Amino acid sequence: MFLILSKVLDLFLAPLTWALLLLLVSGLVRRGPRLSRGLAVAGLLVLYLFSTEAVSTLLTYAAESGAQDTSVPGVTYDAVIVLGGGLDPSATERSGRIEFNAASERVLKGFELVREGRASHVFISGGSLDPRPQAVVEADVLSRLLQEWGVPSERIVTEGRSRNTRENALESERIIRERGWKRLLLVTSAAHMPRAAGCFAAVGLRPDTLPVDARMPATRPGRLSWVPRASSLSQSTDVLRELAGRIVYRLRGWTTP
Repeated sequence: MFLILSKVLDLFLAPLTWALLLLLVSGLVRRGPRLSRGLAVAGLLVLYLFSTEAVSTLLTYAAESGAQDTSVPGVTYDAVIVLGGGLDPSATERSGRIEFNAASERVLKGFELVREGRASHVFISGGSLDPRPQAVVEADVLSRLLQEWGVPSERIVTEGRSRNTRENALESERIIRERGWKRLLLVTSAAHMPRAAGCFAAVGLRPDTLPVDARMPATRPGRLSWVPRASSLSQSTDVLRELAGRIVYRLRGWTTP
Protein backbone atom coordinates (compact mmCIF):
# COMPACT_ATOMS: atom_id res chain seq x y z
CA MET A 1 0.00 0.00 0.00
CA PHE A 2 2.82 2.42 0.88
CA LEU A 3 4.44 1.86 -2.52
CA ILE A 4 1.18 2.70 -4.30
CA LEU A 5 0.69 5.82 -2.19
CA SER A 6 4.29 6.88 -2.83
CA LYS A 7 3.69 6.79 -6.59
CA VAL A 8 0.56 8.93 -6.21
CA LEU A 9 2.53 11.32 -4.02
CA ASP A 10 5.25 11.50 -6.69
CA LEU A 11 2.67 12.73 -9.19
CA PHE A 12 1.43 15.51 -6.93
CA LEU A 13 4.94 16.61 -6.00
CA ALA A 14 5.70 17.57 -9.59
CA PRO A 15 5.63 21.34 -10.31
CA LEU A 16 4.17 20.53 -13.73
CA THR A 17 1.19 18.92 -11.98
CA TRP A 18 0.76 22.00 -9.78
CA ALA A 19 0.87 24.29 -12.80
CA LEU A 20 -1.63 22.22 -14.79
CA LEU A 21 -4.03 22.01 -11.84
CA LEU A 22 -3.89 25.78 -11.30
CA LEU A 23 -4.51 26.41 -15.00
CA LEU A 24 -7.35 23.88 -15.02
CA VAL A 25 -9.02 25.45 -12.00
CA SER A 26 -8.59 28.91 -13.51
CA GLY A 27 -10.51 27.74 -16.58
CA LEU A 28 -13.29 26.25 -14.45
CA VAL A 29 -13.86 29.35 -12.33
CA ARG A 30 -17.05 30.93 -13.62
CA ARG A 31 -17.29 33.80 -11.21
CA GLY A 32 -14.58 36.25 -10.42
CA PRO A 33 -12.40 36.91 -13.48
CA ARG A 34 -9.70 38.33 -11.22
CA LEU A 35 -9.48 35.04 -9.34
CA SER A 36 -9.35 33.13 -12.61
CA ARG A 37 -6.54 35.31 -13.94
CA GLY A 38 -4.71 35.04 -10.62
CA LEU A 39 -4.82 31.25 -10.70
CA ALA A 40 -3.62 31.20 -14.30
CA VAL A 41 -0.73 33.52 -13.49
CA ALA A 42 0.16 31.42 -10.44
CA GLY A 43 0.24 28.29 -12.59
CA LEU A 44 2.51 29.88 -15.17
CA LEU A 45 4.73 31.31 -12.44
CA VAL A 46 5.15 27.90 -10.80
CA LEU A 47 6.03 26.37 -14.16
CA TYR A 48 8.53 29.13 -14.91
CA LEU A 49 10.30 29.24 -11.54
CA PHE A 50 10.87 25.49 -11.21
CA SER A 51 12.12 25.41 -14.81
CA THR A 52 15.01 27.78 -14.09
CA GLU A 53 18.55 26.80 -13.24
CA ALA A 54 18.51 29.17 -10.27
CA VAL A 55 15.63 27.42 -8.49
CA SER A 56 16.63 23.87 -9.44
CA THR A 57 20.16 24.57 -8.16
CA LEU A 58 18.86 25.95 -4.87
CA LEU A 59 16.77 22.82 -4.37
CA THR A 60 19.70 20.58 -5.34
CA TYR A 61 21.90 22.33 -2.79
CA ALA A 62 19.29 21.65 -0.11
CA ALA A 63 19.23 17.96 -1.05
CA GLU A 64 22.97 17.39 -1.44
CA SER A 65 24.30 19.56 1.37
CA GLY A 66 23.87 16.77 3.92
CA ALA A 67 25.80 14.19 1.88
CA GLN A 68 29.28 13.68 3.30
CA ASP A 69 32.18 11.59 2.08
CA THR A 70 33.36 9.73 5.18
CA SER A 71 35.26 7.01 3.32
CA VAL A 72 38.70 6.32 4.74
CA PRO A 73 41.65 6.14 2.31
CA GLY A 74 43.81 3.06 2.69
CA VAL A 75 41.07 1.00 4.35
CA THR A 76 39.88 -2.23 2.75
CA TYR A 77 36.17 -2.49 3.44
CA ASP A 78 34.46 -5.82 3.94
CA ALA A 79 31.88 -4.65 1.42
CA VAL A 80 30.86 -1.64 -0.58
CA ILE A 81 27.06 -1.41 -0.55
CA VAL A 82 25.75 -0.16 -3.89
CA LEU A 83 22.10 0.86 -3.77
CA GLY A 84 19.93 0.26 -6.81
CA GLY A 85 18.41 3.08 -8.81
CA GLY A 86 20.95 3.45 -11.60
CA LEU A 87 19.26 1.04 -14.00
CA ASP A 88 16.33 1.80 -16.33
CA PRO A 89 14.40 -1.50 -16.05
CA SER A 90 11.81 -0.73 -18.74
CA ALA A 91 14.40 0.30 -21.30
CA THR A 92 16.56 -2.68 -20.38
CA GLU A 93 13.66 -5.07 -20.91
CA ARG A 94 12.70 -3.42 -24.18
CA SER A 95 16.17 -3.32 -25.73
CA GLY A 96 17.56 -6.52 -24.27
CA ARG A 97 20.70 -4.59 -23.26
CA ILE A 98 21.66 -2.91 -20.01
CA GLU A 99 20.30 0.63 -20.09
CA PHE A 100 21.31 3.08 -17.36
CA ASN A 101 19.74 6.31 -16.16
CA ALA A 102 21.48 9.37 -14.71
CA ALA A 103 22.45 7.50 -11.51
CA SER A 104 24.73 4.97 -13.21
CA GLU A 105 27.73 6.26 -11.25
CA ARG A 106 26.58 4.16 -8.29
CA VAL A 107 27.56 0.85 -9.87
CA LEU A 108 30.59 2.38 -11.62
CA LYS A 109 31.97 3.54 -8.27
CA GLY A 110 31.31 0.13 -6.72
CA PHE A 111 33.24 -1.52 -9.55
CA GLU A 112 36.09 0.96 -9.16
CA LEU A 113 36.41 0.31 -5.43
CA VAL A 114 36.51 -3.46 -5.85
CA ARG A 115 38.95 -3.25 -8.75
CA GLU A 116 41.29 -1.04 -6.73
CA GLY A 117 41.17 -3.43 -3.77
CA ARG A 118 39.41 -0.97 -1.46
CA ALA A 119 36.57 -3.44 -0.86
CA SER A 120 36.61 -7.21 -0.58
CA HIS A 121 33.02 -7.51 -1.85
CA VAL A 122 30.51 -5.45 -3.74
CA PHE A 123 27.01 -5.82 -2.32
CA ILE A 124 24.23 -4.73 -4.69
CA SER A 125 20.86 -3.97 -3.12
CA GLY A 126 17.98 -3.39 -5.51
CA GLY A 127 14.89 -5.31 -6.61
CA SER A 128 11.96 -4.40 -8.80
CA LEU A 129 8.63 -2.61 -8.43
CA ASP A 130 7.26 -4.79 -11.23
CA PRO A 131 5.45 -7.85 -9.78
CA ARG A 132 5.74 -9.92 -12.98
CA PRO A 133 7.92 -13.06 -12.67
CA GLN A 134 9.93 -12.01 -15.74
CA ALA A 135 10.51 -8.47 -14.49
CA VAL A 136 14.06 -7.10 -14.57
CA VAL A 137 15.70 -7.34 -11.13
CA GLU A 138 18.39 -4.67 -10.92
CA ALA A 139 20.72 -6.52 -8.53
CA ASP A 140 20.83 -9.55 -10.84
CA VAL A 141 21.47 -7.46 -13.96
CA LEU A 142 24.27 -5.49 -12.32
CA SER A 143 25.83 -8.64 -10.91
CA ARG A 144 26.11 -10.10 -14.41
CA LEU A 145 27.56 -6.82 -15.65
CA LEU A 146 30.25 -6.75 -12.97
CA GLN A 147 31.20 -10.32 -13.81
CA GLU A 148 31.55 -9.34 -17.47
CA TRP A 149 33.85 -6.54 -16.29
CA GLY A 150 36.06 -9.08 -14.56
CA VAL A 151 34.83 -9.10 -10.95
CA PRO A 152 34.82 -12.71 -9.66
CA SER A 153 31.34 -13.98 -8.79
CA GLU A 154 32.43 -14.88 -5.26
CA ARG A 155 33.15 -11.20 -4.58
CA ILE A 156 29.63 -10.14 -5.62
CA VAL A 157 26.68 -10.40 -3.24
CA THR A 158 23.17 -9.41 -4.31
CA GLU A 159 19.86 -8.65 -2.69
CA GLY A 160 16.97 -8.42 -5.15
CA ARG A 161 13.94 -8.19 -2.87
CA SER A 162 13.99 -4.52 -1.84
CA ARG A 163 11.73 -2.02 -3.62
CA ASN A 164 12.61 1.21 -1.81
CA THR A 165 15.27 2.68 0.45
CA ARG A 166 13.68 1.38 3.63
CA GLU A 167 13.72 -2.16 2.27
CA ASN A 168 17.30 -1.67 1.02
CA ALA A 169 18.34 -1.16 4.63
CA LEU A 170 16.23 -3.99 6.07
CA GLU A 171 17.32 -6.61 3.55
CA SER A 172 20.95 -5.47 3.66
CA GLU A 173 21.08 -5.68 7.46
CA ARG A 174 19.99 -9.31 7.36
CA ILE A 175 22.68 -10.32 4.86
CA ILE A 176 25.40 -8.22 6.49
CA ARG A 177 24.66 -9.80 9.85
CA GLU A 178 24.75 -13.31 8.36
CA ARG A 179 28.13 -12.68 6.74
CA GLY A 180 29.62 -10.95 9.74
CA TRP A 181 30.81 -7.90 7.82
CA LYS A 182 31.98 -5.05 10.04
CA ARG A 183 33.65 -2.40 7.89
CA LEU A 184 31.15 -1.13 5.33
CA LEU A 185 30.98 1.65 2.75
CA LEU A 186 27.63 2.89 1.44
CA VAL A 187 27.49 4.27 -2.12
CA THR A 188 24.49 6.10 -3.55
CA SER A 189 23.61 9.42 -5.19
CA ALA A 190 24.48 12.56 -3.25
CA ALA A 191 20.86 13.74 -3.02
CA HIS A 192 19.79 10.28 -1.84
CA MET A 193 22.60 9.75 0.67
CA PRO A 194 21.09 11.52 3.74
CA ARG A 195 17.90 9.44 3.56
CA ALA A 196 19.77 6.22 2.74
CA ALA A 197 22.26 6.66 5.57
CA GLY A 198 19.39 7.44 7.93
CA CYS A 199 17.60 4.23 6.94
CA PHE A 200 20.71 2.14 7.55
CA ALA A 201 21.23 3.84 10.90
CA ALA A 202 17.63 2.99 11.83
CA VAL A 203 18.36 -0.74 11.43
CA GLY A 204 21.57 -0.52 13.44
CA LEU A 205 24.12 0.00 10.66
CA ARG A 206 26.33 3.06 10.32
CA PRO A 207 28.55 2.45 7.30
CA ASP A 208 30.99 5.03 6.00
CA THR A 209 29.44 6.95 3.15
CA LEU A 210 30.60 7.87 -0.35
CA PRO A 211 28.10 10.04 -2.25
CA VAL A 212 28.28 10.02 -6.05
CA ASP A 213 26.15 11.35 -8.90
CA ALA A 214 26.33 14.95 -7.59
CA ARG A 215 24.26 17.47 -9.55
CA MET A 216 25.39 20.77 -8.01
CA PRO A 217 26.89 22.97 -10.75
CA ALA A 218 30.17 24.83 -10.33
CA THR A 219 28.53 28.10 -11.42
CA ARG A 220 28.46 30.81 -8.75
CA PRO A 221 24.95 31.78 -7.53
CA GLY A 222 25.02 35.18 -9.19
CA ARG A 223 25.63 33.59 -12.58
CA LEU A 224 22.83 31.04 -12.49
CA SER A 225 20.42 31.32 -15.38
CA TRP A 226 16.79 32.41 -15.08
CA VAL A 227 16.00 31.08 -18.57
CA PRO A 228 13.47 28.23 -18.32
CA ARG A 229 14.64 24.81 -19.47
CA ALA A 230 13.01 21.39 -19.47
CA SER A 231 16.12 19.88 -17.86
CA SER A 232 15.84 22.26 -14.89
CA LEU A 233 12.16 21.38 -14.45
CA SER A 234 13.07 17.69 -14.41
CA GLN A 235 15.82 18.28 -11.84
CA SER A 236 13.51 20.36 -9.63
CA THR A 237 10.93 17.58 -9.74
CA ASP A 238 13.44 14.87 -8.80
CA VAL A 239 14.81 16.89 -5.88
CA LEU A 240 11.36 17.78 -4.54
CA ARG A 241 10.49 14.09 -4.51
CA GLU A 242 13.65 13.28 -2.57
CA LEU A 243 13.08 16.06 -0.03
CA ALA A 244 9.47 14.95 0.45
CA GLY A 245 10.65 11.36 0.84
CA ARG A 246 12.88 12.41 3.71
CA ILE A 247 9.94 13.99 5.50
CA VAL A 248 7.74 10.92 5.02
CA TYR A 249 10.49 8.54 6.14
CA ARG A 250 11.22 10.65 9.20
CA LEU A 251 7.53 10.76 10.17
CA ARG A 252 7.28 6.98 9.83
CA GLY A 253 10.37 6.47 11.96
CA TRP A 254 12.32 4.84 9.15
CA THR A 255 15.37 7.09 9.46
CA THR A 256 17.66 7.98 12.32
CA PRO A 257 19.92 11.05 12.33
